[in-house]
Formats: sequence, structure tokens, C-alpha cells
Amino acid sequence: MDSDSLYYSLELVAGSGYTLNVEQRTALQTSLVILKKNYKFHRVLFWGKILGLKEDYFIAQGRGENEMQDKKNLYSFNCMDWFLLPPVTDSMIEEVAKATKGRFIGDPTYVYDNVEIRRQGKRDGPIEEEVVTKVNEESRLAVTVHQIDEEVSVVPRGAIVKRPHGLVQINRSFGGLSHSEAGKLDNFLHFSKPKNLKKKSIVEMGDFNPAIDFLDVLSDDIPKASWSLQFECASKVCVLRSLLWLGLTFYHVPLTPQHGHIYIGDGTKNLDLPFML
Repeated sequence: MDSDSLYYSLELVAGSGYTLNVEQRTALQTSLVILKKNYKFHRVLFWGKILGLKEDYFIAQGRGENEMQDKKNLYSFNCMDWFLLPPVTDSMIEEVAKATKGRFIGDPTYVYDNVEIRRQGKRDGPIEEEVVTKVNEESRLAVTVHQIDEEVSVVPRGAIVKRPHGLVQINRSFGGLSHSEAGKLDNFLHFSKPKNLKKKSIVEMGDFNPAIDFLDVLSDDIPKASWSLQFECASKVCVLRSLLWLGLTFYHVPLTPQHGHIYIGDGTKNLDLPFML
């Protein structure tokens, strides 16, 4: 959620039970402005909080001219001092998946290790080789934030526009979805590189506007029913909750451009979801 409307946005998602205390809100209101200036971001979002056993990680996200490509994630323990997370690579994702399990500790220097026994066939018999994978928690944190962004970050249809030269930016003319439109998952999109769009037929894409329909819709997610959609605050706010990453809450106020999402959880994916539906 945008740092410029943080107080207002937090009130709209408070129905999920996720909130920040007064000290944390006040510190964020000041530090995110400084963060924006120091890193020369176009805008700064308060991404959320990942709960640890010792300490919690507060996450901020800075965005540049291209909303999709120019992104940097930072973390803090006190909402004042921010540290840049490393960029995520495919090899890092693979190492984190192998070596890490359980809750976050709350210490970025903590090292997870995984021992894997590999057997190689030889003429005189198989040879066992011990392979140790070590990953620090800072890398795990970077990968987790990246995965949540890729899988469950949400924008209303029309809120983000793709310019003819490929630049992805906020649509300043977006006035919000109507109440009836906000009640349909088809009008909410994943804010990440599309994966299902290329699989659609020419007939399905016949009514698409390439400037705004360049992202995957939530209704195509597998498994189905992985999102909970409700109207709250006397039906004035549309709230989406992810059942895949429990703790991700998105809000949109119909007929206004106000929207955003926040993640407050333990940073673990709900892999049991297909069996729960």
C-alpha cells in the first residue's frame, strides 16, 4: 500500500486483524518519506510484515519509472533503519527451497543448511557424495517477498497501464471499478509477468484492450477458490484475501482509485490448499 495513504489504507484492512501500533505507523510515516528521497524512488509502498520467532521483518518496496521492472525491496526491524534486500536469482530460489523450512528466526545472518546425499554409479560400485547447501535468512527473506509478489500481488483492472513503448505505469485516469465490477474476480489482475495470457484463444482475447489487459486475471488461478472476496465497512470496501499465502489482504474502494495490498504473516505458503477446498 502506498506510503502517502498508509493511515487510511491500514484502517481498510483492519478487518483481517492485521494492523500496526501507533509507534510503528508514526515511524513509517517519517522513514518512508526519507527512503523515497534517498533512493530517488518515484513512490514507496509499505509491503507488509513477516513474523519471526525473535524479531519481525517490516518490508518496504520502492518503485521507479517502470512499476513492474524498477522495484527494490528493503527490510527493517524498527521501521526507521532500512536495509536493501539482494536481487533474487533462479539459483537463489532453488537453494532456498532446498535448505529452508519452518518459521523465520528474525535474524538475517542466521544460516540454514541442508545435507543431501548423492549417489553416482561406478564400475566398482556406487559412490556416495555429501552435498551441503547453505543459505542465510536474508536470502530467504528476499525470495519469500519475491514469490508473494509473483503469485498474489493484485491490482484492479485499469489501475495499471502499459504504454506503447512498453513502460508499465499507474493509470492516472483510473476512477475505480463500479460496485458490480468489484464483485467479480475477472476484474482483478496479478501484478506480475503474465503466465496464462498466451494460452488464451483469439476469441477469448477479442475484447481485450492491450493497454490494460496485459496481466493474468485472478479467476484463472489454480486451484479455483484460492481467493476470498467480500465487501466490508457497510459494503463500501471490496476486500480480497489469498488462501494460498495466508496474510495477504487486498482492498479497493469502488468508484475511487484507492486500492492496495499488505502481507502480514509468517512467510510460509499454504501448500495444503488443494486438499482444503
